[in-house]
Amino acid sequence: MKQDIKELCKSLRLAYVADVYEQIPFETPKQFLYGLLKEEIRLREKARAIRLIKKAKFLDKKSLHDYEWTEQLRFPPHLTKEDLCSLQFIENRENVVLVGSPGTGKTHLATGLGKKACELGYEVRFYRVAHLVEELEQALRNNRLSAFRKRMEKVDLVILDEMGYLPFSKEGAELLFQIISEFYEQKSVIITSNLEFSQWNRIFTDSRLTAALVDRLIHHAHIISFHGESYRLSHALSKRNKMGGKPLHF
Repeated sequence: MKQDIKELCKSLRLAYVADVYEQIPFETPKQFLYGLLKEEIRLREKARAIRLIKKAKFLDKKSLHDYEWTEQLRFPPHLTKEDLCSLQFIENRENVVLVGSPGTGKTHLATGLGKKACELGYEVRFYRVAHLVEELEQALRNNRLSAFRKRMEKVDLVILDEMGYLPFSKEGAELLFQIISEFYEQKSVIITSNLEFSQWNRIFTDSRLTAALVDRLIHHAHIISFHGESYRLSHALSKRNKMGGKPLHF
């Protein structure tokens, strides 16, 4: 009988019913059917979220659940923590720009927002900006740039991490500008950067290109600034002091 149930579920494309039907508590047939179908949907959504997180290619396992909301974050007047975590900015095709010193939690927050987006069914892609530029340059050399653009069509949220850590070649800067311009008002972008916008000329050597890029990014953007010391440095110093190490001087 159990094998017959599995075969029937396979025919109906019910991926989980055969595995969980014995675990469903019920008092009436309707309650059983409702609980069973609800569990099928829950497990499908969970599996889809896992697939989307894998496709996004996040670099670590951090999430919003373990993010420390501190006073180091400065939200714009129109935005609250709850607004940000609702991910309404994705539906509105707005951008989020996280600016501040290295080690203050920008990448963690960007990753957490991206993973929550995956859990809600959004297509997300995570890139270190330097790696994205390398991929775009290679795609151009191999005549695969149109294929890259095609892959991005169904993406809802693009996370560009560490804008400003490394300068680009003229060709790389132009390719990055083109791809971000194509995202404009079509999909949401989260950018993390240790540089204020006025310093982006360091990475985009063309001032007109820089101005045009910033204009597109901030037109529909929520800019959140990070202040204070690096979490990683503070943690390392605290750990060193607890172990009796000599204080470090900078």
